[in-house]
Amino acid sequence: QVQLVESGGGLVQAGGSLRLSCAASGRTFSSYAMGWFRQAPGKERELVAAITWSGGSTYYADSVKGRFSISRDNAKNTVYLQMNSLKPEDTAVYYCAASSQKWATSRARYDYWGQGTQVTVSS
Repeated sequence: QVQLVESGGGLVQAGGSLRLSCAASGRTFSSYAMGWFRQAPGKERELVAAITWSGGSTYYADSVKGRFSISRDNAKNTVYLQMNSLKPEDTAVYYCAASSQKWATSRARYDYWGQGTQVTVSS
């Protein structure tokens, strides 16, 4: 069982930056692939970024490539999402998720979810 708690969301102007954090409980955090998803009103939840259990490989949605960066610190049981050059279309609830697979880029492969944190980007 893994429990996930996100933090770091908020209101920011377009062009600004935010860093989201996701703290995980459980001694097996380092064995989980981790992902950040987002869901805007009226839209489906989409994968924004993912990272392997070791941190050796990452995935980014085309819409955030070059602007967002995912990382993890297994010693701290924490995964991060650094978001730069934010745009109004990045406005959404951002969710952290954990997969018991070593690598996961589809929603169906994620087993545990956080409660979400709101990110609002004003124009």
